[in-house]
Parts: sequence; C-alpha cells; structure tokens
Amino acid sequence: MLDAVVVGAGPNGLTAAVELARRGFSVAVFEAKGTVGGGARTEELTLPGFRHDPCSAAHPLGINSPVFRTMPLDRYGLEWLQPELPMAHPFPDGSAAVLSRSVAETAASFGPRDAGTYRRLVEPFVSKWDTVLRDFMSLPTTALPRDPVTLARLGLVGLPPATWLMRRFRDDRARALFAGLVAHVIAPLGGLATSGVGMVFALAAHARGWPVARGGSQSISDALAAYLKDLGGAVHTDYEVKRLDDLPPARAYVFDTSPTALARIAGLGRSYGNYRYGASAFKIDYALDGPVPWTAKEARTAGTVQVGPGSADIGAALRAVSRENRAPDPPFLITVQPGVVDASRAPAGKQVFWAYGHVPNGWSGDLTDAIERQLERFAPGFRDRVLARATAGPAELAARNANYVGGDIACGAASGLQLLLRPKLSLFPYNTAHPAVFICSSATPPGPGVHGMSGHNAAKAVWRRLRSA
Repeated sequence: MLDAVVVGAGPNGLTAAVELARRGFSVAVFEAKGTVGGGARTEELTLPGFRHDPCSAAHPLGINSPVFRTMPLDRYGLEWLQPELPMAHPFPDGSAAVLSRSVAETAASFGPRDAGTYRRLVEPFVSKWDTVLRDFMSLPTTALPRDPVTLARLGLVGLPPATWLMRRFRDDRARALFAGLVAHVIAPLGGLATSGVGMVFALAAHARGWPVARGGSQSISDALAAYLKDLGGAVHTDYEVKRLDDLPPARAYVFDTSPTALARIAGLGRSYGNYRYGASAFKIDYALDGPVPWTAKEARTAGTVQVGPGSADIGAALRAVSRENRAPDPPFLITVQPGVVDASRAPAGKQVFWAYGHVPNGWSGDLTDAIERQLERFAPGFRDRVLARATAGPAELAARNANYVGGDIACGAASGLQLLLRPKLSLFPYNTAHPAVFICSSATPPGPGVHGMSGHNAAKAVWRRLRSA
C-alpha cells in the first residue's frame, strides 16, 4: 500500500508529491493528460517551432516561491530568464509606467507627485520580503509567523480594497498600474484584500523579478516531475480518475483538482456546494513575424505588458465581467512576450506572444476582434505581424485544464472572503470530510499562481496525519 496518491500533475500536485517523498513517504501521481503540467505547460499551438504556454507564462510567484527555492530544480533543467523590465503599462500618449526590479525606477515612472508615495509604500517590506512572503503563503498551516510584526503591517496595507490604496496616489499612472496588478486575479477593485494582491505582485518584482522559464513553462513541471522520480516517486499519465476505486490503495489521497471534481470523485456530496467560480479569460496565442510594435519603448523590453490603459477603464472591465455578466469592450488585457528574453520559443526572427481579456464564466462569444483592436491602439501594425493565432474561450480553457471550471483560470472566484478563505470557511482548508482525502489545488490558500505553495501546505496536513496514524 502506498502512503499517498496524488490526483493531478499540476505544479501543486507535483509539489505535494515531492514534499511527501522528501520525507520518506511512498507516493504516486496520476494525471489524466498525456503530459504533466496543469497550468504550467508548453505546446506548439499555432505553427511548427512556435512554443506557446497555454496558460501561465510569466512567473513572479514561481521564482519567489518559498518551496521551489528549497528544491534543486535547476539541476533538472529549470532556468529563469529575466526580461529587462518585469512589466510595462503603456498609455495612449506613447509613455508607460513600469514595474521594475528597482523601486526607484518604478517610482520615477509614476511621476514626481507619486514617486515618494510609492517608495514609502513598498520599501518597508522589500528587505524583509522572503520572510514575510513565507509567513503569508504558509497561512493557515503556520501557527507562529517568523516575523509577525511585518506580516501584520502588510495585512494593514493589504486587507482594504485596492480602491482605498489607490487613493494615496495623485495621478493615474500609478493607479492604473496598480489596478492592473489586481486584475491578474480577476478581482473587483473594491473587493476585500485586493490591495494585498497588488502589493504581492509589486514586491515580487522588486525582489526577484517576473521571469519566464527557458523553453516554456513546461520546464517547471518537468523539473518537478524529474525531481519526484529521483526521490522514488512515480508519475502515471493518461490516467483518468472518475472515482476513488480507480486508484491504488493508499493511506492518503491528495487532489490537485477543483473542489467540484474532488466532491464527485471522492463521494463528498455537497461539501463544496457553496464554492463559487469566477470570471473567465479569453486567450489568444500568436505566432508573430517579429516583435510586437509597441509605441511605448518600455513595453518593447518588458516580459509582461498590461493594456488598460487607465484605472477607470480597468475598473469598468472588471465590473463588466464580475457584476454585469458581459464581456467588456474595450477589454483590459494582460499580455506576455517571452521572446524578449527567450529566443528558443520561435524560429529566428519570429516571436510567440499571448494576450487575454476577461469574460464572464462560461461565455460563448468571440473576443478576438476586441482584443486586437485594443492591441492596435498601443502597437499600431500588430495585425500585420500575425502569422497564426490560436484562440481559447472558456470552453477551450476548461478542456485544456479541468480545474478551469467555466474557463476560470483561478480555480475559484478570487473575490470577497473566498479570496482569503478557500475552498470553505475552515481552519484546515486542505482537509475534507473524508479523513484520508485532502485537496491541494489553487482552490486552497494561498490561491492561484504557479508557486506550489498550496501543494506544500497540503502536504504538511497529509504528513501530520500519516505520522499520527
């Protein structure tokens, strides 16, 4: 009998398996797809030789992940590549605000009226980032934070809505960039703890950047799987699990799945009946005949580019999908251009690029024209560079990854109390009604992103049970 079986070979499932194997437990992972990866995959979606990331591409939380940093993933092929700028946020006048590794450069891009405000906001946390991030991402499994004072200070800044924090800034350059950071989790700007979302993304950039993985996000998952195998774990692909009886006997079962799938497979009934799924994305992967022709020079060297442009525009787009159940036009876009630093993604002189806007959960329309009209505003001639495109609305995203219910790439609405208390109100969010069944997906704290910390935290709950049994 195995000590643990993990269902789902995304970053969280693989991390949970590694953490258990590192502590001497026998573990096997079962994945329905033909390859490991979950939200960290790389595929040729458009033309031969163009390697696209179907979901995550830039990884501020990956390089900063407290658990990834304890693993020798570089020995298994993972290499982080840093763009000159982590992120740029262009405006119609051809200028841009930037999120730089440098606090001073970032502050200067906001203009003289807000530079000092930004420095005062982030500088108290930058020097203590590793400790405070570990404390934050380990909640609620860590009873005693290593630096409770700094964690509490971050909580005071982060718990209010982003709209409150944005009022500290006098001009819209800083407000717009910060609103865009919050929009990465598709959360309304007036929601609880949305200030914290923006702070985490900004501080991550100042600490270690927003890199891409050389060769694609698949290299993160492949490194985790290879490390697991060297630790004695097993990985089985093309293995769909419909009920617990499909799995070999084990002392514990750990699910890197949506709460809905977990309840169905494990026979937990309505245990997660109140869990809410949020808005979706409409994503386009492009094969381009050269780099994106951004008007703003800062955007040409940034790995990630937010296309808003203003804070009011971003707020309206988020309200449209979260409260009005409609697709915004124009949409707010998050775009990633790995080719600014990774030439291996495309043939010589070519580029891969992706962009997505937000749409309601399960939406069946086509946002392609709206996305490309928005891109043309800030990169005139963009359409002339397009060699091929692969579009994915909510249905296609859910088909690529079953955790994206209705196309929700966050595996659950990141709004209200559910941003903090996932998947239900509990001091033990990784435990379920079945004593041998656990959940480790991004539906659990600390939530979405390729960081593995949900898997790490769930593994703690599992090994405590196994050692006490």
